[in-house]
Amino acid sequence: MGLVIIFAVVTIFAGYGAFSALKNKNFLGLFFGAASFAVFGWFTVMTLLNHGFPTAH
Repeated sequence: MGLVIIFAVVTIFAGYGAFSALKNKNFLGLFFGAASFAVFGWFTVMTLLNHGFPTAH
């Protein structure tokens, strides 16, 4: 469960960085921030779906 939390925090920071770069018209920063947001967001969702929920017995 700790890995999901770490991925989620990185995703939030990448989203904030992408928004800040967009606000400052820094397009290279926007590209890397948005790419990081997409990749880590995908990792967060997939890790949560595969390992985050306890199995039903």
